[in-house]
Parts: sequence; C-alpha cells; structure tokens
Amino acid sequence: MTTETATAAATATATASGTSKMTTRNVDVFYGEKQAIDGVSIDIDMENVTAFIGPSGCGKSTFLRTMNRMNDTIPTCRVTGEITLDGEDIYAPSMDVVQLRARVGMVFQKPNPFPKSIYDNIAYGPRIHGLASGKAELDQIVEKSLQRAGLWSEVKDRLHESGTALSGGQQQRLCIARAIAVDPEVILMDEPCSALDPIATAKIEELIHELRGKYAIVIVTHNMQQAARVSQRTAFFHLGNMVEYGDTSEMFTNPQEERTRDYITGRYG
Repeated sequence: MTTETATAAATATATASGTSKMTTRNVDVFYGEKQAIDGVSIDIDMENVTAFIGPSGCGKSTFLRTMNRMNDTIPTCRVTGEITLDGEDIYAPSMDVVQLRARVGMVFQKPNPFPKSIYDNIAYGPRIHGLASGKAELDQIVEKSLQRAGLWSEVKDRLHESGTALSGGQQQRLCIARAIAVDPEVILMDEPCSALDPIATAKIEELIHELRGKYAIVIVTHNMQQAARVSQRTAFFHLGNMVEYGDTSEMFTNPQEERTRDYITGRYG
C-alpha cells in the first residue's frame, strides 16, 4: 500500500466512525468572488457529537450554515459540491427548504426566542408543520420538548409568560426546546454558549450530553475546552480549509497536523 493510499484509507475510516446521517463532499462556499470554504468533505453521525473548532473567520460557522441552507438567505453566497441528509441531496431543486430546516434545526449564538409566550415559542413549529391533531397533543409536545431541554421544572407554572422574560441561559434552552419540538434529525449549534455565564454554559453542555444519540449534533465553538468536554469528534478549520478531523481525545492529545498542534497549544487563534 502506497503512502497516498494509506492516507486515503485512514481518511475514509476517520470520516465513517458511525452511521452517517449527513455527508458533505468537496463543498466550496463563495461570497461573490471570495472563497470562504474550500473542498470540505465530512460525515456526521448520530452516535457522536461533532465539534467544529478554529480561529475566528476560519469558515466554521459558514460551513455549518450550508447544512440547513441557511446561507440561501445571503444573495451573494454560492455553494458547490454535495451535501446529503440520509443520502438525499439537500441542494436538489426538489428539496423543500422549510421541511429541511425542520429536519435540520439550528440554535444560534445569541438566544432568539420569539416575542411570544413560552408555550407559543414551542408550539409554533408543530402548529405550522401540522404535527399535532389538537390542543392535548400540542400540550404533550410542549411539555416533552421543555423536559428534554431541561427547562420544564423551571417554567411549567409560567408557560403563558413571555419567552423574552427568561434569563439568557433559560432563553437558549428554550430555543433548543423549540428546535426539538418539530422532531428534527440533526441539531446545528453555532457557538450556543458564547453569550452565557459559566453556570448557564454548564447546563447547556449537560443538555448536549443528554441529547447525544437522539439527534445528530454539530456544535461550532471557539472554546477548545468546551469542544473537549462535549464532543467525541472534532474538525479543525483554518482559512476555509478543514485541516484535520477525527476523535476529539486523539486530536487534543496527538494532533496529526502542525497547524492543528499550533492552534491547540495557543500559538495562534
């Protein structure tokens, strides 16, 4: 076996540790003439939480947003390559983007509850997607979603108060509950703890552990300690390239690439 063949085999093994839920192959992202992502191929599975790390501006959030076509909202953005969900091309003309975003939920950096009641924040998605046949079923979905997000015991007597009246950490868990309510298959989290205090951050990290295996989860984080705590797989991005992808523990203790080593040891970032 040649060195190139061995490397290719190792890469294939690295990208297929579990049953792939989403796959990307040779994905490029352009904003006008500027290329932001260069040829990224990765598999995302149900069994592991996957973290994207790298310095600011390296493309990790841009790449995350290709996975539920959030970049469609930017007129100058163009995505090439292939991204599939259960083998289905999510950029195919026949793909219903509204349905895709129900299947691939997103939690943003800043908590963004709707200016509605806690109950209506959760009920909104199930209502528009027709997931509940009546009030009793909707009540069940709301309760189950808030329980899964670790928020039910804190808000069960306040369901008709505004979601914006909650603390920052509670608002972020409300947003996670809102994403869960439409029964997604994948949850994308774009630096979900960067606006939160350490106690709220610990609760979100605990929640990620509890949700692992129920959903395919991808988290973008600038915090390497957080990546080490919550993920089993890590991808390191630098200047629009995915430099290295593999087991989190291996990457933090024995990175294969010099750029990864330099970033993890704090030489830049």
